[in-house]
Amino acid sequence: MSSESAVVSSPQEPFLLLILSSPSGAGKTTLSARLRARFPGLRFSVSHTTRKPRANETDGREYHFVERASFERMVLEDRFVEWAEVHGNLYGTSEGEIERARASSDGVLFDVDYQGARQIRVRYPDAVTVFILPPSLQELERRLRSRASEDEPTIRRRLSNALGEIEHYGFFDYVVVNDDLQDASSRLESIVIAERSRRVRRAALAEGMLRDARAKR
Repeated sequence: MSSESAVVSSPQEPFLLLILSSPSGAGKTTLSARLRARFPGLRFSVSHTTRKPRANETDGREYHFVERASFERMVLEDRFVEWAEVHGNLYGTSEGEIERARASSDGVLFDVDYQGARQIRVRYPDAVTVFILPPSLQELERRLRSRASEDEPTIRRRLSNALGEIEHYGFFDYVVVNDDLQDASSRLESIVIAERSRRVRRAALAEGMLRDARAKR
């Protein structure tokens, strides 16, 4: 059987660490949900936060909601692979969350900002990073205002932060423009499929080289 045939017939999906990042309002949350529906084995990494739950948010599904003292204790215990304070609230991804996902899924999907993506990449160099880009700042502002849940200073601050995040787009392996939700979803699905295929080919190549080396001993 050829290595290509082995790749095609292998039932084992390679483990994938996928990081999605974007300015607030670019559609990252919606795209993340669509991606998880398309790939049920891709587990969402639920972040810890000191932010209070919003309407319809469930503890342990959207976030692990904790008190600031608990979060700060986890920082001191070095339990986060990434964490940051944003608009007065603390957010972080625990290493335990990632390891639990490794034991029960074929991938982990992170939903973090640029700083978080960079910190995770240090711990997990093989992680795939994707930046969700709004079609324009004007459209981003329209989406933020359509929420009708934030005041003017907050909207201005989010737009300013968006410019800072967009400056770092070159850090990411892929950039997906969310101009059309369906197109952006299809693009993300293609990235997952391509990255898994690349990992299968790489593993098959490495195994072949190891077999050859052992046979020559």
